[in-house]
Amino acid sequence: MDYGGAIGLGLLAGILARVLMLRSDYRQYPTYPHGYSTHLFMGIFASLAGAVTVPALLEGEWTAVTFFLLVAEQFRSIRGMERDSLKALEDSELVPRGTEYIENIARVFETRYYIVIVVAAATALGAIKQSPLMGLVFGAVVFMWGAILTRVETIGETVEVEAAPVIVRGSDVLVGDIFIFSVGLKESQEFIKERALGAILTPKNDEGRDTLASQGQRQAMLHDAASILGVRRDADNPEFAPQAKRDIKTGRVAVYVVPMDKDQGLLLEMLRRAPVLESARGRARFVRLGYVGKRHLHAGRNRIGGNHPEGGLGGRHR
Repeated sequence: MDYGGAIGLGLLAGILARVLMLRSDYRQYPTYPHGYSTHLFMGIFASLAGAVTVPALLEGEWTAVTFFLLVAEQFRSIRGMERDSLKALEDSELVPRGTEYIENIARVFETRYYIVIVVAAATALGAIKQSPLMGLVFGAVVFMWGAILTRVETIGETVEVEAAPVIVRGSDVLVGDIFIFSVGLKESQEFIKERALGAILTPKNDEGRDTLASQGQRQAMLHDAASILGVRRDADNPEFAPQAKRDIKTGRVAVYVVPMDKDQGLLLEMLRRAPVLESARGRARFVRLGYVGKRHLHAGRNRIGGNHPEGGLGGRHR
């Protein structure tokens, strides 16, 4: 296939990949239509960069490498653009996303453009070296590989989410057996008894426990739940604000929400579907790998004669 056709095919494949990755869900970002328009146009530029680079390199135009690196550097600004846009909305949110959630969203958008560039380049390369059909196959394989690498875990995979009663005991508000806060107004106490929903999140394993330990992760869950259920509060009603409190003895987390729509099942589903933030997931896996590393280190020391500073079999110099 000639270079012009390969570039066109790579461009179309890259645009298609961006469209498939551009979806709006209950988190409402990107919004329609301006968010879609911005990311579609940026997807076209990313696709063109990837598709054009391959023929240039095949012709020995090594300056294309510099061009490609400059383009990739420009797409790093996507992350900053998303971060700034979401941070600008934080002050007006009744339930903020939190800085960790914002950074996670921004990182995802940046990564998607790199996938688009590689899909376009792989499609163009396959079309030139083999055939248009093989080019599309190459592009599809790269796209699926990228989708697997960027798959987002959900809270429900490592945490058991169960309904729990909201109990008002005197001035104390509890979800199950976990204390949330104290409220003195009788009117607020009665309203909480009538309208509040609760859930208990129990980690299934060490990774789930460390994920729930992240304050940013808990704030992200509250934002997602509030975005679909709504909240019965204004800026001057802190007792109606969603909260997530952790039991430090067991690692369980109690979620307290006073929603506009009192739907217990929907609350549980939103909590299960909340994404695990990379910062929380990375911390959990680091802890797990660190523990395994220490265990192997101690085992190795025991095999060679204990913790003698000189090493050696039996602790003797050799």
